This record gives sequence, structure tokens and C-alpha cells, in this order.
Amino acid sequence: MSVIPRAEIILGDDGIARCGWGAGDAEYRRYHDEEWGTPQRDRQRLFEKVCLEGFQAGLSWITILRRRPAFREVFHDFDPERVAAMTDTDIQRLLGDERIIRHRGKIEATIQNARATLELDTPLDELLWSFAPPARATNPASFAEVPAVTPESTAMSKELRRRGYRFVGPTTMYALMQATGMVDDHLAGCFRASR
Repeated sequence: MSVIPRAEIILGDDGIARCGWGAGDAEYRRYHDEEWGTPQRDRQRLFEKVCLEGFQAGLSWITILRRRPAFREVFHDFDPERVAAMTDTDIQRLLGDERIIRHRGKIEATIQNARATLELDTPLDELLWSFAPPARATNPASFAEVPAVTPESTAMSKELRRRGYRFVGPTTMYALMQATGMVDDHLAGCFRASR
């Protein structure tokens, strides 16, 4: 692989230019190429992203990606109805499962977030996408131009908290916006960049 100076783009051995973070590890590459920044409106997949972004807080995303199959297994493929029905016995079992992140607060938040999802008076996709900012005229030229928090992610966080969600801080919600295509933060020059 060769690095294109200052653009923070890496030209892969396949001849494709990618955001630097998505060019190394095979799972990161697949995630970058196929998922990250792709508009997502499916309720179950959006709920999964909310939960996994919360689990990621304080950790690297690759840690979550590598454990995602186990997360999907233990949280019933992030079916909100099934997750909402989980009990203290389930929490204790998950705290002993080395295949996932064994953080009591994050496990409990996932169950609480499922319950909050079931109580919504509007579909989850409509609620989340209502905070999507207008599309930028151009993609960012460097990682320095990519924010960690925006007014929209702050507003989304505030509204989700009001509705009972946990582990949904403004930085986490901006990561959710990136992952689900509400914003396009693929760098200019990346084959996935739209502008």
C-alpha cells in the first residue's frame, strides 16, 4: 500500500483509494467498503448501531467489529422485542461471556434502549434521521475536518436521553450518524466519497 501525502487516503494493493483508517485490517476494510456511511433505515440494524456505538465508547471500533457476531448472538440479533424481555439472569450470564464487552452498564443500557425503542411514538428510523444535517457540498479533505460532535448529534443525544436511552452521548451519536450514512465523512479522494 502507498500513502497519498496529506490526503490521508491510502491506495490499496487492489488499486482502490480508501480513507486511511479503512485500508489496513481486513475487517476494517470490509466495513469501510460495504457499511460505513451507507444510509441505513432498517429498525433492527439502526437499533444494533445505537447499541454497538454505546459499547464502543472508550474502546476501538475494531474491537466491536470483531465481537459483533457474538453481540448479535447474545442480543437476539438486536431484535428490540427480544432484547427488551431480557432479565437479570440474562445480565449475569452476559457478564460472564468473554466473547462480548462485559460491562454491566453497557449491557443494562442495551436492554433499556430496547425498552425505550418499543415505547417510541414514532419509528426509530424517522426519529434518528430527523437529526441528519443537510449534506455538505464536498467531502472533508482530511480527518482534521471531521468533527467529533455537531449541533445535530448533540440534539439527537439530548432527545434520546429524554426518551430513556443510555450511552448515547453527542460523540457516540455523531459516530452513529457516520456509520449509518446520515453524514458522509469519507474523505475526498476515497472511492466511497459522494462529493
